[in-house]
Amino acid sequence: MAEQEQYKRHTAYKLRIGNILIGKPIIDNERFSFLELGNKRIVRVNIVGNIVDKFESEGESKYSFFMLDDGSGQIRLKVFGDDVEKFKYITQGLTVVVIGVLRHWNDETYISPEIVKEQDPKYLLVRKLETEKEKEKNTDPLGKEQIIAVKDKILGTIKNAEENGGIDTDKIILNLTDISPAIINQEIKKLLEEGIIFEPRPGKVRYLG
Repeated sequence: MAEQEQYKRHTAYKLRIGNILIGKPIIDNERFSFLELGNKRIVRVNIVGNIVDKFESEGESKYSFFMLDDGSGQIRLKVFGDDVEKFKYITQGLTVVVIGVLRHWNDETYISPEIVKEQDPKYLLVRKLETEKEKEKNTDPLGKEQIIAVKDKILGTIKNAEENGGIDTDKIILNLTDISPAIINQEIKKLLEEGIIFEPRPGKVRYLG
């Protein structure tokens, strides 16, 4: 219990799963101590994602594994013993916010959840906007060649959606996980001004060609 209380004093960092996956697990005396990510030492996290898979054990040994996906990567939630009943209502297909403690075992970083709460799917976009805004504070502006590459990627995404009658800008932001939302919006605005794409309705774009 003392150990659990100690974990609860740590900040639950709002992150995307992709951030966790590139972090470095720090092991002290064969035990996971924290995840090193930039200048942060992370023990607890606050993640928004979709439950894409669930496994529940049968027999005496009680455990449940949930696969969480937020578009930037996937990470497992692992629940053992009496906590299995606590999270029994979580099913595949739900969008959830997860607050929990990071663990690392057998070369896998996973989350031991404290809270799993159903959320509106729009929070996936909200979380991306939150985390990208934080990242932009510490990022140098893009060079000319990078901007051209970004523009080509956005335009390719819009062209590929033509058979579906276009694509929502929110979906472009969620799909292009490696590009800042601010830059995506900036480049979409330029493409509209240049007459390369158009808006059949607010928030949706199509390729003009």
